[in-house]
Amino acid sequence: MTNLAALLLAIAIVALVLEMLRRKKFREKYATLWLFVGMLTVILAAFPQLLNIASELVGVQLPSNLLFILSIFLLLGVCLHLSLELSGLEDETRTLAEEVAILRTQIESLSTGMAATNRAETKERDGH
Repeated sequence: MTNLAALLLAIAIVALVLEMLRRKKFREKYATLWLFVGMLTVILAAFPQLLNIASELVGVQLPSNLLFILSIFLLLGVCLHLSLELSGLEDETRTLAEEVAILRTQIESLSTGMAATNRAETKERDGH
């Protein structure tokens, strides 16, 4: 019964990720990891003896311990990947803010220059 619940949950996760991809709410580079995890969960839920075999091959006494270790490594990998993405976005945001400030300064100086030119032309026209 537990395997059936795990199988249904894994299928629901895969379906949710595919639906989010279809609606363009999720980028492909992130979806591949979750689809891989979902499909692996589907396989392990459908064939629970695979986890027993894998734990024997690795030398882990309890299959659940192997599952926890793999889950921790997966979460660490996701955290590392998201930290890298965040660092890149921070750099990009800083660069964009600097470019906006430069453009704003250029617009203000052009605007000030045009106003001065207009005043000079008006004085010249009125003076002659």
